[in-house]
Amino acid sequence: MIRTILLAALACAPLLADDYPLGPDHQRQAGVPRGAVSKHTWVSKIFPGTVRDYWVYVPAQYKAQQLAAVMIFQDGGGFVNEQGRWRAPVVFDNLIHKGELPVTVGIFINPGVLPAGSAAQQNRYNRSYEYDGLGDRYARFLTEEILPEVGKQVNLSPDPNLRAIAGSSSGGICAFTAAWNRPDSFRRVLSFVGSYTNLRGGNIYPSLIRKTEPKPLRVFLQDGNRDLNIYSGSWWLANQDMAAALEYSGYDFRFVTGTEGHNNIHGSSILPDALRWLWRDAGKPIVKSRGGGERHFATMILDPESDWEMVSSGHKFTEGPAVDREGNVFFTDIPNNRIHKIGLDGKVTAFKEDSGGANGLMFGPGGRLYACQNGRKRIVAYSPGGGETVIAEGVGSNDLVVNSRGEIYFTEPAAKRIWFIDAKGNRRAVHEGLEFPNGVVLSPDQSLLLAADSRAKWVWSFQVQPDGSLANGQPFYRLETPDESSASGADGMTVDSEGHLYVATRLGLQICDQPGRVVAIVNKPHNGPLSNVVFGGPGLQTLYVTAGDKVFRRKVRRTGVFPWQPGKPPVPRL
Repeated sequence: MIRTILLAALACAPLLADDYPLGPDHQRQAGVPRGAVSKHTWVSKIFPGTVRDYWVYVPAQYKAQQLAAVMIFQDGGGFVNEQGRWRAPVVFDNLIHKGELPVTVGIFINPGVLPAGSAAQQNRYNRSYEYDGLGDRYARFLTEEILPEVGKQVNLSPDPNLRAIAGSSSGGICAFTAAWNRPDSFRRVLSFVGSYTNLRGGNIYPSLIRKTEPKPLRVFLQDGNRDLNIYSGSWWLANQDMAAALEYSGYDFRFVTGTEGHNNIHGSSILPDALRWLWRDAGKPIVKSRGGGERHFATMILDPESDWEMVSSGHKFTEGPAVDREGNVFFTDIPNNRIHKIGLDGKVTAFKEDSGGANGLMFGPGGRLYACQNGRKRIVAYSPGGGETVIAEGVGSNDLVVNSRGEIYFTEPAAKRIWFIDAKGNRRAVHEGLEFPNGVVLSPDQSLLLAADSRAKWVWSFQVQPDGSLANGQPFYRLETPDESSASGADGMTVDSEGHLYVATRLGLQICDQPGRVVAIVNKPHNGPLSNVVFGGPGLQTLYVTAGDKVFRRKVRRTGVFPWQPGKPPVPRL
């Protein structure tokens, strides 16, 4: 049952504002030190040309030599106003004085406005664009512009556990979005009558919460059963859906319900208690959940005792991880023109210098390492000792896969083609038309070829014919895409013995079941892009991902497959 404080039954008569009165914590108290509030103006670069006011509250207990916690409020003018209902500075003063809130700097920010060119023209109001969008723009605005600016005057803690973010309505979903995208910067979320409906795609959050590996967040939600029910959805139902998803995924959350509509009457009355709950045990880190509900694939597939571990760094751009029969992982550093090897002991050595701009790699039968030498427009194979044999010339290859017969499929993104090279070295195009064919992999039994289209949300599935031709192609695997683009950024892929597909994308490592559905999204090891993934290590039970200038690994509860040892996966749950 959803953890909720039910303040009134759905069937009861509408309540008046007096039923949600402001309490003593909203009033000035004798003997309580009063913090200082200053007003500022900011012109943003991330939201170009927009101008906004913001206010900074510094508690009386603040000492410059100590790092202060920080809490950010959207629609800051309403929260900072001591004559309104929120009265956040007064509440902060009282709670900090009683030790129920750490020494916390408050930042109250209004949404941006792009001023019109003349009095005859209208301003552009940025509130929905900034608040309702699902990408990381607003989090970047805070971390790259506002926090550094405020940090010039006060000593703000960089610890995400000591950073909270709050808002009401679209400001509420904005707070959640900032923390969801950047849990390395914000881990406490306060959302009143949050707009988790389809104003700008926010209705996807309950699904994403259920699919995505849990993040280290603490979330407080509030809503009333008389909230909005308009063209974009029902706020009341959407907040219930959010609460159910957070519970399913094991988050530390609280959902407080009432009988008010889309206003601040209920939320403001419980602000002190919400802050107490949100900031409880402020000295302890907020950790991610290890458990989830039935068929929570992220927690079923991941090892709860293991997280991403960096195994190699200092490169320029890593790509093309491939595993040999012992479980050693090889990867390319394209700009540095080098292929590296990660041994079972974790040591990284150079396998091949002057690699010809090698990108995709794949081991085939006989222990040879095949490489897309895109810098030299050819495909080569390396012997275990590093000897090089040219397989094909004059090809603009990106990624490749080798089957159990030593036959090769490779992608040529610029020409929108997938190519096939038979065991005798003859090559021909077997598909044309994907917008940007990138990663390519075979199903565990090698009956299907799977090809990622980086500029779409699809991974295509083709049936492999006896002569190597491809038939019955479908845009089969539907990936989740970022808010900024309909392109998934799908790149390298791998499969496990149960037939699940692992795809490196902009949102993280997306895992699809055999029927083509995203069932889990594994968080990226850092904020940069993922380029490729492979199973390696002893028993093929460790995922390796290439990510920018680094390589990471993580133990999982699934087992990879060798491309030269095909096997039939089990029948999936449909």
